[in-house]
Amino acid sequence: MTARLELRKIETNPVPIELACALCPAFELNICEAASGATWAAARKKPIAIHQTAYVAPARKIVCREHDLHDVVPVICDGWAASVAMLSDSSRQILSFLLPGDLISTALLFEPRAHFQVEAITDVSYRVFRRAELKAAMLNNPALLENLSRAWSEEKTRSDQLIVDLGRRTADERIARLILSLAERLARRGMTKGEATEFEFPLRQHHIADATGLTPVHVSKVLSEFRRRGLIRISERSLTILDQKNFHRIAHTR
Repeated sequence: MTARLELRKIETNPVPIELACALCPAFELNICEAASGATWAAARKKPIAIHQTAYVAPARKIVCREHDLHDVVPVICDGWAASVAMLSDSSRQILSFLLPGDLISTALLFEPRAHFQVEAITDVSYRVFRRAELKAAMLNNPALLENLSRAWSEEKTRSDQLIVDLGRRTADERIARLILSLAERLARRGMTKGEATEFEFPLRQHHIADATGLTPVHVSKVLSEFRRRGLIRISERSLTILDQKNFHRIAHTR
């Protein structure tokens, strides 16, 4: 697989997730805790060994390509990535931003191909789990099945909201909703701080444009207006929502 040549393998471990993973801010959110030895022990069942390999992908590199065959299910451990649909004219639509704890695609649990490519926005570390072993574990561990079902449901909800945003919402609404969605997802991971919500924000205007169906120029105008009105503050690598009430009002005006 061509994309794999751009990555650096950092470890291989043919056992359930190590204790070190418990330090991950998203450890409890997705499959990681449910696949760990602690959860299996609580269920009084013998753990099923799930082989896993960890990789690091530098920023702007492709983590996986559209239509490549995979026998693994990747999970983001650290950094930001994006799932991207490429069009024949080389234009792009960002389908989702991937944060720590996110499966690259829940579809890879059931089929060997992803129907989009995944690109690293920042340096990204991620683990891949063998599909067959993960499915076997899923059938024997209700907690893992529940978490995987929740991951699929959240992915479907984000997809549905993207359709509504692109089809019916204004530019202001689209951008405000994108920022609030990221803030809420990061808050669940304990990755925000302060009364005025502040969080890491490595996205550039072209990322926001590709995610909202707008042009970078239009995104620049909207963000400038948000800043002028004292709704947000954007620095080199962070964003702060200064006026929660009015920012939510913009995002949910219809």
